[in-house]
Amino acid sequence: MMTAHRPSMSASKPAEKVCCGSRCGCEKGYGMGKKILMALFGVFLVYMICYVGALARNNLKKYYFIGKADTMERTIVVNGYGKVSGQNDIAMTTIGYSNTDKDVAKAQETNKKVMDQVMDELKMMGVEEKDLQSNYSIYPDYNYNPQRGQELIGYRVTNQITVKIRDLSKIPTILGLAGKYGATEVGGLTFTIDDPENLKALAREKAMEDAITKAQKLSGSLGVRLGDVVGYSEYEGTDYYQPVYNKFIGAEGGGMSETAPASVAAGSKDVVMNNSIVFEIISP
Repeated sequence: MMTAHRPSMSASKPAEKVCCGSRCGCEKGYGMGKKILMALFGVFLVYMICYVGALARNNLKKYYFIGKADTMERTIVVNGYGKVSGQNDIAMTTIGYSNTDKDVAKAQETNKKVMDQVMDELKMMGVEEKDLQSNYSIYPDYNYNPQRGQELIGYRVTNQITVKIRDLSKIPTILGLAGKYGATEVGGLTFTIDDPENLKALAREKAMEDAITKAQKLSGSLGVRLGDVVGYSEYEGTDYYQPVYNKFIGAEGGGMSETAPASVAAGSKDVVMNNSIVFEIISP
């Protein structure tokens, strides 16, 4: 009986690895992604090492300066003073009228009649609208009675006009308007300079010169040299003399006289500037 010969398994070739579908591509992609993650992790690790090192260095610096004062700059501080005098060129005064009536409308009408005449005359004398400012008020006027307590007398209307007088020769005439039309109040007459900015500039220059002169003398005495200006401050101070003319209604309630002083001295005004300058010191 013949027996069929079967090939020996040991003689066959090794089986080759067979890729099924996209399995091989997935394994390659996974290997690449793993390498990228490792690289990113390495970069992050280097960054953290640098950050921790910088933080430790800064903390050491802070610790080193605890309890130690900052380096002091070597400086000289001097104060300057400058004063310039100027002639007063404008005058300020107030003219007003105050009245009371139980009828508030009537009180306003009476007050308006008096003050309109004053305003019209001021404008006829050349006083411009910009140089007139009104202060108008209405309030109830009471009288205290021991038996009945407070009693309403009426309503008081007060109108005061602040006048800026540029032509000083018109001062007597303007003050006389109160008596002419029955105004009961004239405020104090004061003098000032309309535009003091030019005087301030001159006073500032004098204060600067004064401070620099003082600094040069002081540095010479100390045997050092002046460096740059590292600080500056200033403030204004005003010393002035001005006459004040007051004229008010009498205690008896009489009217005001139309007579005004023939002339009033305007006087002068001193504009003062003070400064403080800080100079750096340079060793010789």
